[in-house]
Amino acid sequence: MITENYDIVCENIGNACSRSGRMRDDVKLIAVSKTKPVSDIEELYGHGVRVFGENKVQELCDKYEALPKDIEWHMIGHLQRNKVKYIVGKAALIHSVDSLRLAMQIEAEAAKKNVIANILIEVNVAEEESKFGLKADEALKNITEIAKLPHIRIKGLMTIAPFVENPEDNRKYFKKLKQLAVDIQAKNIDNVDMNELSMGMTGDYMVAVEEGATYVRVGTGIFGERHYDI
Repeated sequence: MITENYDIVCENIGNACSRSGRMRDDVKLIAVSKTKPVSDIEELYGHGVRVFGENKVQELCDKYEALPKDIEWHMIGHLQRNKVKYIVGKAALIHSVDSLRLAMQIEAEAAKKNVIANILIEVNVAEEESKFGLKADEALKNITEIAKLPHIRIKGLMTIAPFVENPEDNRKYFKKLKQLAVDIQAKNIDNVDMNELSMGMTGDYMVAVEEGATYVRVGTGIFGERHYDI
């Protein structure tokens, strides 16, 4: 069932790309495996899937150790500074960098391990109290400072849109993130690339693709409902 779900999501992404005149290869699907067992990931791995996302550092680290090393892991959940040391060098991309202090911690760990950390800047476009992320008008100032860190590469922006019944309600937030990326790219800041937009989840990923997402983060739509009592 998991592989069938994955294929349906891929088909939906392809249709959204067609509707918006985009190339299918421009959008990467992250299978969000949080709370799901290694066996579920192995099933998708056998189906050719190599890109997975986790919300919690411990879970990503455990699965990183248990699974093949050609998997591309994405850290998509809130990242605490005291957990950074565990994730640098394991995550291909950290989506949730929401402060200069966090970026400086990532820089310190990346320097220690002599690696480059690829990051996205998380923007709370909808300005929800319950969500992490910089406000849109704070993004440029923080990006300008983070860009000076030599072991970090800023690849783009990420947002978590509100939970809504109608995915169309989030279109305005996806448009706003895309426009913010365009505006920042126009500043031509050294070490800042705005090619990646991580936006859209199970409920609204097709709208996100139509508005320029390059990464969509789909968990429930692939793995089914989560059980948090495990």
